Amino acid sequence: MAQENYDALKLENQICFPLYACSREIIRQYKPFLDEIDLTYTQYIAMMVMWERKALTVKALGEYLYLDSGTLTPLLKKLEQKGLVTRNRSREDERNLIVRITPEGEALKAQAIHVPEKMAQCARIEPWEATELYRILYKMLKPD
Repeated sequence: MAQENYDALKLENQICFPLYACSREIIRQYKPFLDEIDLTYTQYIAMMVMWERKALTVKALGEYLYLDSGTLTPLLKKLEQKGLVTRNRSREDERNLIVRITPEGEALKAQAIHVPEKMAQCARIEPWEATELYRILYKMLKPD
């Protein structure tokens, strides 16, 4: 088979690779800022949802974060151990586990307020490019 038939297998021709590499790099850049508030990146994005929603089901949180319950369970257990959230069964439907932000979790928001600003300074793209990239990435995430 001719070499050009294998061009689709070249790393340089994969959109997934720069997305993967950028994701890893962005998370690496977040690390020093998140270490200051004792959160991992995944804990941070979960707390961002909690700061906005205050209480929601584990299923809904997973949908916001594109995470399955196998990833969420240990993540929420850690956040609960840190005193940032609680997990309790719904009174209306015991099959649903409700995650609620605690006063300590709410207070952490004031410490995290500067993280997005610090990260924006790390970006090597113009604001309009960031807006366009955001639009394209969410277009890729949304099912038809």
